[in-house]
Amino acid sequence: MKNATLVFDLDGTLVDSAPDLVAATNHALADLGLEPIAGATLRATIGFGARRMILEGLNHTGRTLPNDEVDRLLARFLAYYEPNIARESHPFDGAVSVLENFRTHGARLAVCTNKRLALAKRLLRELHLDRLFDAVAGRDSFPVYKPHPDHVLGAIQMAGGDPAYAVMIGDTAIDVAAAKAADVPVIACSFGYSDQPVEDLGADAVIGHFAELDAAVRRLLPSCPNPSG
Repeated sequence: MKNATLVFDLDGTLVDSAPDLVAATNHALADLGLEPIAGATLRATIGFGARRMILEGLNHTGRTLPNDEVDRLLARFLAYYEPNIARESHPFDGAVSVLENFRTHGARLAVCTNKRLALAKRLLRELHLDRLFDAVAGRDSFPVYKPHPDHVLGAIQMAGGDPAYAVMIGDTAIDVAAAKAADVPVIACSFGYSDQPVEDLGADAVIGHFAELDAAVRRLLPSCPNPSG
């Protein structure tokens, strides 16, 4: 693993954040007097961001609103979500020990998420995961974000890595598209928030648990050069 860089999506890949994102969505929609929307209804929209979750909730109730009203609900979402970001969210089973093992064996670790940087850092900090990462690239870290390849490449560069010895791990078509555009092998997680079967995303490998990640990464990584010769 020495010289390898592993780039992780956040929501639906490292962290099961659906409960708190759904709670924030329902908090925003409650301002309209709407009943709470079930998590199962909103789960597949998580990868597209908070605004999309709000729009899905409105669509589910047959409501449409002008953009300025959606913006107001988004502000209400964010005001609630930030202080409650890790109330029920937690790392997926096995994630922490696998990440620790990667670091022990010399891998660089980075987060590449379409979540806003301040929120991503807060979530990682509150879950005590920030210690494990060399870099965190959020939606607003660069002029572009996933599926643009420069988001992934920028995260690798921030971590001090080399794209030639990197692997992306994500859970949605956005992650797969970004990695492929960056010419980086990609592993899809079937336990995440994809709105379609992950087997159909075109990833180089699919895992159903973090226990499978080490073997999948090793299959995809080229041999890294030894800087000591």
